Amino acid sequence: MKIGFFEKYLTLFVLICMAIGVLIGRFLPIIPDTLSRFEIASVNIPIGILIWVMIYPMMLKVDFTSVKHVGKKPKGLYLTWIVNWLIKPFTMFGIAYLFFHVIFSAIIPVNLQQDYLAGAVLLGAAPCTAMVFVWSTLTRGNPAYTLVQVATNDLIILVLFVPIVGLLLGIGGFAVPWATLFLSVFLFVVVPLVAASLTRYYLIKHKGLEFFNQSFVPKFAKVTITGLLLTLILIFSLQSDLIIDNPLHIVLISIPLIIQTFLIFFIAYFGARALKLTHDVAAPAGMIGASNFFELAVAVAVALFPLNPGVALATIVGVLVEVPVMLILVKIANKTKSWFPRRDLNEKI
Repeated sequence: MKIGFFEKYLTLFVLICMAIGVLIGRFLPIIPDTLSRFEIASVNIPIGILIWVMIYPMMLKVDFTSVKHVGKKPKGLYLTWIVNWLIKPFTMFGIAYLFFHVIFSAIIPVNLQQDYLAGAVLLGAAPCTAMVFVWSTLTRGNPAYTLVQVATNDLIILVLFVPIVGLLLGIGGFAVPWATLFLSVFLFVVVPLVAASLTRYYLIKHKGLEFFNQSFVPKFAKVTITGLLLTLILIFSLQSDLIIDNPLHIVLISIPLIIQTFLIFFIAYFGARALKLTHDVAAPAGMIGASNFFELAVAVAVALFPLNPGVALATIVGVLVEVPVMLILVKIANKTKSWFPRRDLNEKI
């Protein structure tokens, strides 16, 4: 499996969507003004629909029956869980706080320091769900084990995302809108997760696994990326004034996000080496922690802070930097296979 055209050039497409969105906001403000009026419980309906368009196809790939294999080679799973939920959210908060509130404090206004920190928190609390399958394939990861890692992470998101985000936002000085936070997780994780699981179950039962994997899922290959790009255009059109007034901030936001990405990858990667895991488990473990479920982060940012556009901007910068940074990490992982013991080819997971 090779990385798809849109995924490979996602950074370029994000930049193009940024430009289109800003131009729409600048010269056709009636469009974002009209779309921003369609809200229910502070959730923008057009953005919510596009988020579902993004997330539902991703959830189709997750086979929760794979969770029954958690008892096999558990060290890799323990490593993934510890890095993603006990380390990553807190290092993200610390690095983002250091840069936005200390190092860049003279450049970024106080209110935007808070917004960008909140956006970083949302990214840090959402480990990757879909793109990790691409990164795993590019590093020749064990596909069955990667599936277990992703499936268990998706289940953990349901339990830990809200309390971790609430805790870190509170520490960062935000009044946490708990009801909206719970609603966001329900709408953008639970609903598409249940819908995708039911679809998967029904089609595999009546059409077979081969039909599902070879015929049905590929139909959605371009749906997710289309939903993402349209979401970015809409969000950037709503935030055109912020971007035009602070173009340098995109670069400033990317710096701590890139540092965090490399840090978490190497924590997981060297942790896997210390545990003497095979490379096909170690590489995906590093990739899951390093990359983010940015679709969820963007959705929650828009729902939680509709009046704080900097929060969503920070999550979108996460989209902007992810692909090039992750491709660098893929190259690093592929060049360091000799650090790890070889997998027993007779193992099924």
